[in-house]
Amino acid sequence: MLNISGIHEGYVLDHIKAGMSMKIYDYLKLGDLEGCTVAIIMNAKSNKMGAKDIIKIECPIDAIDLDILGYIDHNITVNIIRDDEIVDKKRLSLPKEIKNVIKCKNPRCITSIEQELDQVFFLADPDREIYRCRYCEEKYSGK
Repeated sequence: MLNISGIHEGYVLDHIKAGMSMKIYDYLKLGDLEGCTVAIIMNAKSNKMGAKDIIKIECPIDAIDLDILGYIDHNITVNIIRDDEIVDKKRLSLPKEIKNVIKCKNPRCITSIEQELDQVFFLADPDREIYRCRYCEEKYSGK
């Protein structure tokens, strides 16, 4: 029997597509969070999805950027935990703007020359989940 203790304060990310948890771990920079505990459950049985991943994160509530999660997969369920209880369930949506999550591939973009400049993308086509660079309008649709 697998036993992972509950968390006092933090998040439980549920309904993650099977195999995507490590990508989310990297995008959220969970390895860089000091004093935070992360538990990753991969390929858990799910009646709804067949198999899914789950991530439990014990950390301060403001430590995670939920816009990044919305960009990765807006179908992830985010359970917010305080005092060992679920206090809120968030439904994610595609963020209108993301910063420093993806990099512009255009070699002529100002972000290629000015390294300290933020990589900012805006949602140009919500139906096809297409983002464009704020500076050069280069299209990005891969995750």
